[in-house]
Amino acid sequence: MHTTEAAPAGRTRSLVAALIHFDVSCMVWTVLGALGIYISQSLHLSAGTMGIVVGTPLVAAAVARVAIGILADRFGPRSVGAVSLLISVTPLVWGWLGASTVPELLGVGVLLGVAGGSFAVAIPLASRWYPAGSQGVAMGIAGAGNAGTVVCTLVAPRLAQHVGWHAALGLAAVPIIVGWAAFTVLAKEPPAPAQRLTGRGIAAVLAERDVWKLCAFYCVTFGCFVGFASFLPILLHGSYGLSKLQAATVTAVGVGLGSLLRPLGGWLADRIGGTTVLAGVFAVAGVTLIVIASSSALAVLVVAFPVAMGIFGIGNGATFQIVGLRFADRIGVVTGIVGAAGGLGGFLLPTVLGQLHNAGGYTSGLALVATATLCALPVIVFIRGRWRTGWAAVAQARV
Repeated sequence: MHTTEAAPAGRTRSLVAALIHFDVSCMVWTVLGALGIYISQSLHLSAGTMGIVVGTPLVAAAVARVAIGILADRFGPRSVGAVSLLISVTPLVWGWLGASTVPELLGVGVLLGVAGGSFAVAIPLASRWYPAGSQGVAMGIAGAGNAGTVVCTLVAPRLAQHVGWHAALGLAAVPIIVGWAAFTVLAKEPPAPAQRLTGRGIAAVLAERDVWKLCAFYCVTFGCFVGFASFLPILLHGSYGLSKLQAATVTAVGVGLGSLLRPLGGWLADRIGGTTVLAGVFAVAGVTLIVIASSSALAVLVVAFPVAMGIFGIGNGATFQIVGLRFADRIGVVTGIVGAAGGLGGFLLPTVLGQLHNAGGYTSGLALVATATLCALPVIVFIRGRWRTGWAAVAQARV
């Protein structure tokens, strides 16, 4: 299909539905991180324990994204997406009515992983409606639902100030219910893949080396983005003296930048290549993180953290432009697998930062994150030429 052909009926509405689904899901997926300061002070939890609590929804989403990606491939992203939104209400009600111990919070976090799994609904719903030459933009727009985290980061702490963090969790169910209504009205099942996914097909996907390379890249880009989105309020408030609302505001700026720049990453990838964009992302983000790890000046940190998150947002868009081109016929399951790697990275970042803080501060943890980012640079540079002369040339011919 060429971009000059008439747009299929349902394309734009489904893209909007994908954005709404991911947007409202992200609002609640990271709500424990947004409320982390209030929860930790209420229950007297250490930074290490809170790192695990706020990281639990992120690692649970890693599992959920694989499962939802497989289900979306089999039954369609619209059907699976409607059900996943309804399931996401459950942990919010639990958090509202109970969740006063660490084990209960971990249970809430596991169920919130279903909301994080919405990525495996939004991306296939958008991708299957668009031709190869528009994959970066389409999936960048759908992925910009990360902006829901901005709303959560700004609104949830302010609600907690007035009604308490339990009630704030209960109120978070409202956008999910409204989003479910809008999604079911707007979304239309996209054209089904040429072949339905089977157990053998999943095994074949897992045997693809390119899948694991993309997993590694997304583990860094999205892992750092969502990991900081969840843990940065705790870090800035606990170690740098910012008030709860100031820390939430700085985090919201970073999440907003990453969300808004994600479509730009996809757009740039459509024009100059996803691998070129990723190389730039790893270089600039790595240097920015070194500055963060080596500086104690608050003025530097409140600028550098959001800048780093914005750069990682560009990387997120570029990564899934590559996914859409490389695995167009298996977008559902590959989205789930690669998305799971991003969720795993998001879990590792707050967990590592929290545990290393208990051992003496955040500097060593931030330096470790910077090192991982810079290590990805030579890898993408090395494989860039092989991809461009291999499958990328074939994909470009479809544009």
